[in-house]
Amino acid sequence: MGALYWYLFRTASGKAIAAVAFNKEAAALVRSVLDLGINVSDTAQIYGTEDAIGDALKGVPRESVVLSTKHLVKFEGRTYSAAEVVAGLNESLKRLGTDHVDVFFIHGLTVDRYDHAINSVVSALKREQEKGKFRFLGATEAPPQEPRHQGTIKALADDLFDVVMVAFSLVNQNARELVFPRTLASRVGTMLMFVVRGIFADTAHLRASFRVLSEKGELPDWLAAKDDPLDFLVHAGGATSHTDAAYRYARHEPGADVVLFGTSSIAHMKENVASILAPPLPEADRAKVEELFGRLVGVGLETHSAPAQSAR
Repeated sequence: MGALYWYLFRTASGKAIAAVAFNKEAAALVRSVLDLGINVSDTAQIYGTEDAIGDALKGVPRESVVLSTKHLVKFEGRTYSAAEVVAGLNESLKRLGTDHVDVFFIHGLTVDRYDHAINSVVSALKREQEKGKFRFLGATEAPPQEPRHQGTIKALADDLFDVVMVAFSLVNQNARELVFPRTLASRVGTMLMFVVRGIFADTAHLRASFRVLSEKGELPDWLAAKDDPLDFLVHAGGATSHTDAAYRYARHEPGADVVLFGTSSIAHMKENVASILAPPLPEADRAKVEELFGRLVGVGLETHSAPAQSAR
């Protein structure tokens, strides 16, 4: 079974509500997690997961589940017209078995896709929003291409979006300065992606990435020489693992509303939820993370297992 994507939603009052997005083979798992109180589902046209979610949600009261989905405006040399994006929205609704979603995202809104999205697609989507096909308009970024959140910053300046999906992690913190002050000031919701990638799950990958960064002068040599460069986070009273530390670090960041994580089993999902519901990391550990990694750019955004290299 492929990876599922799970979220933890935090309301303004601080109450935690679990949320989930799925792969196409996971309708049975979706039903199981709904029984656990997970009630927010995020998917996308390109994921091929909408049918599975629609199947899983048959018979579930629509008002009890928050749904979001996405459509690209440009991808691999192809530009989607406003009519094609609207048609994609309609197809998503059909696959999901609903007359509306709660959030509809423009998927991968980078600077080179920006003018087309804003000048053509957004106005067409606003008309569909007025028809009640979705409640809120969102935009996701493409972190490997834009590690400094360029498209997201433009989108926030134009004040057209209710929700943005943003990369943020223990080793990729620049959204703290570049994005969150803007979203907090404008009351724009955030979903965090790339919170945990291979760099945290694979210690060999972590060591290789940190060696590259050390050679470039972006991390101290002593850190890169360690067998486990993040061992200072795992201790009594601290995190139980790298991934536990990564989820807890992101979860308690001011401006973080949603934390994205992947799983393929109920047991793994429960571990991730436990991390997200756990208290913040000890203040000394958070301070050390920011001292060591606060200036890194784009680390942990790779989509394969190659060592991470700062994009500074």
